[in-house]
Amino acid sequence: MTDTIKAHAAAAADVLLRAPSDVRGDVRGDVRGDFRGRKGGLMLADGTFFEGTGFGASGAAVGEVCFNTAMTGYQEILSDPSYAGQIVAFTFPHIGIVGTNDEDIETMTPAVRGLIVRADAEHPSNYRSLLALDGWLKTYNIPAVAGIDTRALTALIREKGMPHGVVVNLGASPDSTSGELDRDALIRQAKSFPGLEGLDLAKEVSARQTSKWNEMPWVWNQGYGKEEKPGFRVTVIDYGVKRNILRLLAGMGADITVVPATATTEEVMRHKPHGVLLSNGPGDPAATGEYAIPTIKGVIETGTPVFGICLGHQMLGLALGAKTKKMAQGHHGANHPVKDLTTGKVEIVSMNHGFTVDRDTLPAGVTETHVSLFDGTNCGIALDGKDVFGVQYHPEASPGPMDSHYLFERFAEAAKKRA
Repeated sequence: MTDTIKAHAAAAADVLLRAPSDVRGDVRGDVRGDFRGRKGGLMLADGTFFEGTGFGASGAAVGEVCFNTAMTGYQEILSDPSYAGQIVAFTFPHIGIVGTNDEDIETMTPAVRGLIVRADAEHPSNYRSLLALDGWLKTYNIPAVAGIDTRALTALIREKGMPHGVVVNLGASPDSTSGELDRDALIRQAKSFPGLEGLDLAKEVSARQTSKWNEMPWVWNQGYGKEEKPGFRVTVIDYGVKRNILRLLAGMGADITVVPATATTEEVMRHKPHGVLLSNGPGDPAATGEYAIPTIKGVIETGTPVFGICLGHQMLGLALGAKTKKMAQGHHGANHPVKDLTTGKVEIVSMNHGFTVDRDTLPAGVTETHVSLFDGTNCGIALDGKDVFGVQYHPEASPGPMDSHYLFERFAEAAKKRA
């Protein structure tokens, strides 16, 4: 056994020996003592406490706790602006295996509140790795905790819904080995979180000014290319857009202009787009819709093709007369089955949302096109007779399957007809 393999084996054994927490609140300590002297944990608003080991940035962060079932792509997930206001718990036990790099990011300033994992990989192994996950989290001031029973946490969320919680990492300060977590203060902090309903977070993650984009999808051993001969124009309304959405549009030959979430119809159409994309983003669609819906309605009235993704899909539904509602546990992962009702085909997709369009409120003239095979919730709509459609999931993946790239092709073809 080589020294490298021995190091990986030792690290894996070390972290997996950490005892899981008792979700009833009677917390068991680490059987081997505090790993590297960094105390940490997750406190829920109801007083349930999961003891673990802190890593990433020192400090505490409050938010809505959700679980994500993806087995790969943790860096893309953690840099997805849609996670603003949330603490992400991964169900896959080993996170950080391939480290982090400067290419697998979806935004320059990650908005996720905190991270929870069963085991953090301290010794990543990948030729593209530039920094271990611990260092990446410190760079972006994201606290994290490892060594807790993520299965128990996931079961709790499935049964009771997404709770409000505080993830805390005391850090490696000289007194962290003897310091104790103030559990009463953590409970108060968790209870103080207002929740995501009624919260407009798109303004916090949206671009502040209009910009151009020409970066294309990543190619093996080449990196990202540039679109230099676009054939049609697309305006993207940025509610928290992921970079891979923009890359796929550029790969389709689009001349892309990105405008802020608060852009008016006039500001959107000023760039003479052949198509308008409503991006993903965080928060309550009804709250963001207070200023976004009039813009979306105005764009639709021009006859311009419209494509909504995730939050953009929800606000498209609102603009067409439907309503949205909060989900108990939401959909977060890269392995969700969705059925296309127009073709009968099933695609495996990437999802990240806590709100959904209420199918029972869809007005006449708006057709449901996709449904979740997990719980039957709405996953797609289309305006009859118009090139106006949206999907609840993430067809750009990153991470996840590429089953849904055809939606970008459909949007591009509709836009090209107007070019």
